[in-house]
Amino acid sequence: MTMELASVLVVRKPWGSTDLRPWSELGHDGSAIGELWFQRSTTGAPAPALLLKLLFTEEPLSIQVHPDDAFAHSIGLPHGKTEAWYVLSARKASQVALGLKRKISAPHLRAAIEDGTIADVVAWKDVRADDAISVPAGTIHALGAGLVIAEIQQRSDATFRMFDYGRRRELHLDAAVGASNAGPAGVQTEPSALTLARTVLVANPHFVLERVELAPGSRWEINAEHETWVLLLGGDAKFDLMPASRGEAVFLDAQSAILRAGDNGATALLAYVASGALPDLLHSLDGLGASLRVPEPASSTAEPMRNGGMVS
Repeated sequence: MTMELASVLVVRKPWGSTDLRPWSELGHDGSAIGELWFQRSTTGAPAPALLLKLLFTEEPLSIQVHPDDAFAHSIGLPHGKTEAWYVLSARKASQVALGLKRKISAPHLRAAIEDGTIADVVAWKDVRADDAISVPAGTIHALGAGLVIAEIQQRSDATFRMFDYGRRRELHLDAAVGASNAGPAGVQTEPSALTLARTVLVANPHFVLERVELAPGSRWEINAEHETWVLLLGGDAKFDLMPASRGEAVFLDAQSAILRAGDNGATALLAYVASGALPDLLHSLDGLGASLRVPEPASSTAEPMRNGGMVS
């Protein structure tokens, strides 16, 4: 049984930001911070299955791909890396790359990585705050400049770089070609209301990502039978007697707690290990947020993303 306020690991990146406000007060020493990783705060605790991050992009990130579980196993890794993004803020005309403009062969992909034309083949899409985007393993992708992203992913460092905007970091030609689905990104489901308070953003075999909106002063019981992360996006809340505010994350596993929203309410992301939404994870103690319906399976509905991709 575990409930703890997550600690934060600072990851400095050449494309990062020196101003992380309002999400963090870190970064004022002038060194660019690209990522904040939320970690178990208990010393020696087992590594969670999921990794929750905040990303801050002042420059475009590398074009890259992550392996699925099967490819990861074939090269001796424990598992692959499927991830999902939730856009916290986006400057005007900010974009992400998701998939390719068209299907290409493995030899064509290899040649495009070698000569740098992969940058002309990826499909860039406009994004804005509150977009949620699923990035299945094998999808070629990149984040553009001017974004703050909350990311949830399988806990893996398996990243194969294809193009790096002149930063001279290593490219991973063979692994990238082997791991890639070299074509347009697949369709994804649109957000779906699970209850009046909960919206399912992304659901896949590895995790579920939700957005929750809790009314001021409302009381809830959270029943985290399995690994669950709660990232506060706005307002504040108490988990039993433990307070959390914007930019902080709480980790729960095999734990129940009373969650009370602050005087201004609370908005949060919920991410948890499951292959589908768990209706009993969050229960109102005030009779609020009555269940509407359980979302249909992910393959049953899809809505186009602006400019031709998909947003879930």
